Order: sequence, then C-alpha cells, then structure tokens
Amino acid sequence: MLKNNYNGFPEDFLWGGAIAANQAEGAYREDGKGLSTADMMPGGLLKGLEKDSEDLNLYHKAIDFYYNFEEDIALFAEMGFKTFRTSISWPRIFPNGDESEPNEKGLEYYDRLFDELLKYDIEPVVTLSHYETPFHLIEKYGGWKNRKMIDFFVKYCEVVFNRYQDKVKIWMGFNEINNIHNIPTAAGGIILKEDENKMQSIYQASHHLFVASATAAKRCHEIIPDSKMGAMLSLSGVYPNTCHPDDVFETYELRRRSLFYSDVLLKGEYPNYIQRVWEENDVELEVEHGDLELIKIHTADYLGFSYYRTTTHKAGTPIYGHTGGVVGSKNPYLEETPWGWQIDPKGFRYVCNELYDRYQKPLFVVENGMGNVDKLEDGRIEDDYRIDYIKAHLEAMKEAIKDGVDLMGYTYWGPIDIVSAGTGEMKKRYGFIYVDRDNNGEGSLERKKKKSFHWYKQVIESNGEDLSKI
Repeated sequence: MLKNNYNGFPEDFLWGGAIAANQAEGAYREDGKGLSTADMMPGGLLKGLEKDSEDLNLYHKAIDFYYNFEEDIALFAEMGFKTFRTSISWPRIFPNGDESEPNEKGLEYYDRLFDELLKYDIEPVVTLSHYETPFHLIEKYGGWKNRKMIDFFVKYCEVVFNRYQDKVKIWMGFNEINNIHNIPTAAGGIILKEDENKMQSIYQASHHLFVASATAAKRCHEIIPDSKMGAMLSLSGVYPNTCHPDDVFETYELRRRSLFYSDVLLKGEYPNYIQRVWEENDVELEVEHGDLELIKIHTADYLGFSYYRTTTHKAGTPIYGHTGGVVGSKNPYLEETPWGWQIDPKGFRYVCNELYDRYQKPLFVVENGMGNVDKLEDGRIEDDYRIDYIKAHLEAMKEAIKDGVDLMGYTYWGPIDIVSAGTGEMKKRYGFIYVDRDNNGEGSLERKKKKSFHWYKQVIESNGEDLSKI
C-alpha cells in the first residue's frame, strides 16, 4: 500500500529549539567539570586552539544557562516547545575522559535539567558529543586518531544511557561529524601536524568515530529499548558555480565528501567511491576484525542535520569550510545575512529531498537559523528579518513534506542568544530570547522576548499552519 504524502506537518511533529552545552552553560570549571576543546577556542571554531587562561573567553560564562535553565525552559514552554535539543558536556561527566568513575555532580546537573524539561512535557533530544571532547584525551592519547577513544566514549555513553534511560529517548552521537575535514579539533577531537598525512589521520579518526557510533547505538538500544539513536551532519547545500562539466562534477565530489559520513552511518558500509579517494591520498585504513560487521548492523535510526545556507563551488578553487557549510563563491541570485551566509529556502527543500531519496530514513532538522545584529530599542527587538528567514524555510520544509519526505521535527538554532560557535562572540545573535551580554563580556544576562518569540509561539500553536506576520 502506498503511503500518502502529508499536506501539512504531522500531528506528532517535534517543534522546538537547539543549543549546545559549551555555548550556553558557562560554569566551565565548576562542580568538577574538566576542560574541553571548546574551552580552548575563545575565538571560535575558525581560529583554533589557544592556551586556557583567565583572559576573556565568552564560553567560560556563556549565558549562564547552568544556573538559569529553569527560567529559560519556562520561556521555551511558553512558546509551546514540544522538544528541546541540547548536549551533555562529556567533561562534566568524565572531566579528563579516562577516569574509572563519573563525576556525580555533573550527572546530577543533567538530572535536574531533564526533569525541568519533562515538567513541561518537553521531550529532551540529546547530543552525546557536541564539539567538546575532553581536552586531556587529545593531549594524552592524540584524540580520535587513537583507537582507545572508542572505549572511553562508550563508557561515557553507557553511564548516561543508564542514568537517563527513563528521561531521554531520542539521542544522537557526534555533532556535525563530517566537519572533521574543516574543523578537525572541534568535530573530530584531533590536532593535525604540518608534517603528517592529514587525510590518513582524518579518515583513521573517522573510522574510530564510526565504530564508536555503532557501538553507542548498540548499547543505547540494549539499555533503552524504546530509544532512537541518530546521526548528525552539517549538510548546508552547495551548487556548481556554472554549468561547466568540471564545476558540476567537482561539486558532486565535494558533496560526497560530506555524504560519505551519512552513507556509512545510515547505510552501514563504506561506499565504493571512497576507495579512490583513499588511493589518491595514500590512506591505508586500519580496521580490526568485527568493525565492519558492527557498523553494518548498528546503523542510525534517523538523520539529524543542520541547514543554514547554500554556496557555489568552482572547479580548481580551494575548499574551505566551517559549521555553516562550504565557503565558496557567492550566488548572485541570493540575499545574505550580515555574516555573509546566503539565504536559500529552496535549497533547503532540495537538501531535504536529496537526503530522503538517498537514505529513506526519517530526517530531523536539528539546526536552522540566522545570525544577525539585534538592536534593543525602547525595550523591544523588532526582528522581522528573523521571522522572514524562518517563515521561508518552514514553507520550504512543508513543500518537502508534500514531496514525500519523512520529517520528524524542527529545532531552531538557537532559541535563546548564545555564544557563536564559529566566531566566539555574542554580537551574532540567533535567539527568540535576547540575553543582555556583549562581546566584552558585559551585561546583566537579563532575558527579553523578541518579536520572533511571539511569532514562533503562533507557529507551534497552529502546528505550522499559521505563518502570518504579527
């Protein structure tokens, strides 16, 4: 029997928002927390590692979500959130990553956080590792280039699965795992040296991440039988710069560099095309007995992904990138945000169809949003530009559902202003809720509702049917 396409959002559609622990919590050395890679990147993902110090690092305090989550969750509930995506800070649970016993204070914090969400019937969606590997594991073991990392990660997973099995049912593994090529320390927990074969290190670390993901999925389903374990990738789109065949094919190869990760995690095997990549880059993967069978059996239940924009690629030009997608040539047909991210709702529909056609597994839009400069005038923030951005993307998402795409939900990034991952600043704001803190670390941390707060509440109340401006 053919499945009927929806003409609107499903009744059980998961509306909500998403943040990461390192960008929101603060309290970076409190209650036993260890240092993470995020703590060592005060300038954001694009500037690399710096020595931990008392100099200004906005991540250290962030928006103080660690001590203010009750107030913030009450605001999410007022908007009508059905779900809330956050991450567990791995070094809150195992400060160094290789301890024999977890940090009870860290476990207690997430107990309180999840209980507060459940009090409002908001379902937690939890990322296990969101750009914050315990820094000690990189210093002592070399990070994910070392196979020992699998055991450290699985032990951490088993602790949190057992602890929160009655509170969290929807999980995902490594945030934007495919960004290991662009930001290897954040996404892959590795530091690359100038004299090493970088592709060898990246793909060997990736293999260890695949084995860890499959093992975590296995243990998740064993400990929490009614759970879902997803993969999470950065999948903003890329077009050929022209219709020249070289532009078209090199763009195709570039896109496969990202889709390789979802191919393995959702299909359960290494695709044929990766063999040529390895040969041309002198990559010799070390694979232990049982690895491939584990990856084959324990695939992801759904694909979570981020979509912010599209760009274009011209053959022969260098490939750069970060969490927003590949940095290439400007598309003359698109407008852009103050940070130069081009706005492309049709590209969103395209990517949704591309991914569902390829995998035939549920998709979960776990990051989509726009960073902008918000001005507080007469106590109000009229962020119509944000409303326009989201409205256009929700309309595109609704069209994708009509196309037959199976979408689980939409968690806007980020519903409250947080420290930008890419640039380490507060000026770049995404939220429906304004937080009084600036790039100098000054401000009262007072929360204020923006115009978009009331609009998103209307969207959720109508299950996506009422997108009209207010």
